[in-house]
Parts: sequence; C-alpha cells; structure tokens
Amino acid sequence: MSKKKSKKKNKIFTIILAFCDIVAITVLFLLYGPYRGFRDWLVTTAMSTMHHQYFATTFYSEDAINRVLEDNVVIEPEFNTDINLIVAEKNTYIDEYDKEILDHSDNDLYKIIEIKGKGYNGYMAAIYDPSKIKLVTSKYLGTKGEYLVDMAKREGAVLAINGGGFVDVNGFGNGGSPVGTVIKNGKILSTGSGAAGRGIIGFTNDDKLYLGKISEEEAVRIGIRDAVEFGPFLIVNGQSSFINGNGGYGHHPRSAIAQRKDGIVLFLVIDGRSLKSKGADMNDLVEILLRYHAYNAANLDGGNSSVLVVDNEIINHPYNWDNDEVTRPIPDGFILVP
Repeated sequence: MSKKKSKKKNKIFTIILAFCDIVAITVLFLLYGPYRGFRDWLVTTAMSTMHHQYFATTFYSEDAINRVLEDNVVIEPEFNTDINLIVAEKNTYIDEYDKEILDHSDNDLYKIIEIKGKGYNGYMAAIYDPSKIKLVTSKYLGTKGEYLVDMAKREGAVLAINGGGFVDVNGFGNGGSPVGTVIKNGKILSTGSGAAGRGIIGFTNDDKLYLGKISEEEAVRIGIRDAVEFGPFLIVNGQSSFINGNGGYGHHPRSAIAQRKDGIVLFLVIDGRSLKSKGADMNDLVEILLRYHAYNAANLDGGNSSVLVVDNEIINHPYNWDNDEVTRPIPDGFILVP
C-alpha cells in the first residue's frame, strides 16, 4: 500500500473516531450532565408507559428516577367545579382564538380546529350543544373493549373522543376493564379507584362539565349523568393546575376534554410518537386549552388510546409502536349524537 493511500486511510479512521467520541460525549452530557431537560423528558416519558420503562431504567438508578418523578408533578386545584359559573350565553370575540371558536353557523353542531404547536400537531372540536354529548361504553364492558370508531358508528355519533383508562397489565390489556368510576345515564357501571391524580370527569343533568374528587355515589347524588374517572384535572373554575417541570407524564399522544364558561365543550387530541408530532406534556395541554378560554378541563387517557372520530373516520394520526394496530380497544368515550 502506498504512503499516500495509507495516510488517507488513517485520516478517515481518525475522523470516524473523532465523530464517535463527539457522539459519545454528547450522549453522556445529555444523560448525566447539568442540563436536566433531556433527562426529565426521557425519564417521565419512559416511566409513563407500561412496557417501555427500560429506556429510563437502563441509564438511571431507581433513586435517580424517583428524584426526577418527584420534581415533575401536577398539583391540582384543591376544589371542585362550581357548575353555577357555567352560563350559556353569546359573547363578543375576546381575541382571535375566541373568534375561531365562536365564528360558526347557527346550525353547526361542532367545528374542527387544527392545532399546531412547538413539536406537536392535533385537532380540537368545539361542540356548541353539550346536551348532545353522551358517554358510550363497549358493549362487552367488563370483558373486552371496542374500537372507538365502531362504538361511534353503532350509536350514530358524528363525533367521538376516547374516555377513561383501563386495566393494562404490561401493556397487554384488551380495554375491557375500566380503571375507576364509569357512570352512564346516572347509573354506576364501574366503581371508583380513588387513585392519586384521578377524579370524576363528567356531565351533569343540566349539561355542565363537572370535575371533582368525589365518590361515585356522591356523583350520582348531585346529578352526574355520564362520567369517567381519570385525570389529572388541568383547569378548575378558571384556575389551572400548578405544573412542576413537565408534570411527570412525559410527552405522549394526548386527549383532553374541557368546557368554556359559555358552555361550549372542547374535545382535544394531540398526536405523538412520530417525527411530525412528538406529543404533548401537561403544560402543552393547559396552554392550548387556556388559549381557547377553557374554564374547566381534564386530561383523558392518552397514548395509543388517543382518538378523535369525525363522521365515522379517525381524523388524527394515532401511532402504535408495538403492532400494526394504530389504535386500541377501549372501554368508553364521549360522543356527540345529533
């Protein structure tokens, strides 16, 4: 081999080694350096999944993970919804986002608004008559779930969003066993869990979204007609939750439900786990919903369960990194029936 070729080969090898060193140093800096953003994102996102927690446990001790989770929490308002503050009335436009909601024809049942933010995309439905919102449940509830699009078709719904969570041991649940309270038409179908970060999310008999840390029996007594138990609550009586860091739930596909003070209900779905949309954290949800003047709002089940169905079609872009199914069977959801 000529000296010229040997020098060229050595130069290329040196460049490759230098590049590998830079990559290794960068990775180590992100994982263990003084900047906490990447570490917090990795730990909270991984630990909020059912069977991808190894992304965090591979690099960090249990104590280190717990410290991150303790520093990223949602502190909810310590009061329940005052439904007397929800008064259906026509308002003048406050700003461009208010105009986007209120600018519609009198006969419109709903309006779809595209949501774009820093690193995420999604859709929000503004629903003008909350009396037409109902809870739908799997017809096999207690045994297995159904796909939301199938439930929407069966009930003749024009709009649907997923609802509460379900028992999902190691990420292989079939959506049949709800976690927490499920109330439909004023009847308790599933009992509450009382778990931290969960509460009643549902509509009263006079069509107001109620958020409260109450039992299922009390919920029925005060006139809750349709509800699930989930959380965390994001906004209660106009006051947003205090969110430390990213809230501890990481960045994932998200679903949320809200109601404005004028009675208009918002269904929000954010896509995630893709190059086009990484997903949202709790701060993102609060920011979006406050922008559109939500007065009460709560997080619903997320991940592969996050679905928004319009006219029997899924309009968001769910992504399931475990198999070919882009969505999962679920126990319940909220639907709009004309």
